[in-house]
Amino acid sequence: MSTTLLERDVTAADETPATGLMTGPEPSTDGEPGAWRSEARAAAWQKFQSLPMPARNEEAWRFASIKALDPSAYAPGQAVSPEVAAELIARSEGLSEIAGRMIFANDRLLQREALSDTLASKGVTWLPIEQAGERHRALFEQRFMQEEAILGGRKFAALHEAWMRTGTFLHVPRGVELELPLEAHHWLAGEHAACFPHTLIVADENSRVTFVDYFRSARAEAPGFAVGVNDLWLGPGAKVTYVNVQEWSRQVRSVQINSTVVGRDAAAVALSAHFGGAYARSESISHLRGSGGRSDMLSLAVADGRREIDQRTLQIHEVPHTASDLLYKNSLDDQARSIFAGLIRVAPGAHFTDAYQKVRNVLLSDEAEANSAPGLEIEADNVRCTHGATSGQIEEDELFYLLSRGITRKAAQRLIVLGFLQDVIDRLPCEPAREKLENMLRERFAR
Repeated sequence: MSTTLLERDVTAADETPATGLMTGPEPSTDGEPGAWRSEARAAAWQKFQSLPMPARNEEAWRFASIKALDPSAYAPGQAVSPEVAAELIARSEGLSEIAGRMIFANDRLLQREALSDTLASKGVTWLPIEQAGERHRALFEQRFMQEEAILGGRKFAALHEAWMRTGTFLHVPRGVELELPLEAHHWLAGEHAACFPHTLIVADENSRVTFVDYFRSARAEAPGFAVGVNDLWLGPGAKVTYVNVQEWSRQVRSVQINSTVVGRDAAAVALSAHFGGAYARSESISHLRGSGGRSDMLSLAVADGRREIDQRTLQIHEVPHTASDLLYKNSLDDQARSIFAGLIRVAPGAHFTDAYQKVRNVLLSDEAEANSAPGLEIEADNVRCTHGATSGQIEEDELFYLLSRGITRKAAQRLIVLGFLQDVIDRLPCEPAREKLENMLRERFAR
């Protein structure tokens, strides 16, 4: 069943002019959705104001183009006309078969496809986050942004909490398995628009779910600003696959803060695919808190022009007998550049840890640049940890093999890069999501 909220959400938006980010959010009035969070938002805004802007001489922001993240020119909550909303709903193409879908534009819910009666009867909760916060406040407050943003983005996490108005909340009860994925589409529409999408997933013991987030711009060259957060909580034996597809316009500056908490014998697979944005920073932390827990952290990026991909990661093994595996691959053309700084941290007593970290960059031009700094911090015995990073251009032998068979140089490069990125996609356990990403890659290189 599909519920369209154009009249209530979009028309009402026309009555409220956009407010600049730096003026701070206005308090909610009694009875307004989310009014109960007014104090939390005000505290977050004060925190944002009190924290200094990051500096490039800080290790967490080394090499980063920090000036790109000045939020003063952007306005959240911009109105979206019914015509534009209808267009964005039509353009929100994802997987062919899904269990549910939500579509947002400028942090306003446009459409929600509800879960089936079967899933609802099993206790699965799938709601816009502001409704979940009111109907399931105890669980919401227990899980919403409970992990500190410790990879440099504390100021932007505070900005997110201050301005966040909506997003998706999913609670999968014990033993429930969703056979089909859920997805959410987040759009930036208008000039200098800002949005703050949030995804909160709580997977109880022995549950299973796949979730796909899409981040897109209505216009290919529209400037914009986005700070997103996703919180993934896995109970004992839970299995969660999370895919983040970033297709912002070439003029969007974004920060995405990802937190995954893995319980006993649980397994998390999280993949980020970067296809757009002028400056796209992602901060991803996996907390391994239960024996037998595993986290796979995956990322692929295709960047050209003067785009910048900034990746900061942390794999924290807090208890014995846990595993993590990070694989990040970037394809960089023209003057594009990537930054990777990742750390495997094994806490005291977290014996028998298996942790891996591999970063590979392929440079398709002489001006492309990759900066990588993987690292280890081990305070336990009997562990197996490896890390490494490589950067380089396509081998001439590989090109020669394809050129000798009549394939043009550009087509040969495309085939090699597709193969280079394929093993990241192959790690996804969800076949429809794999096929979707493969098609998006082919379309991206065809353009």
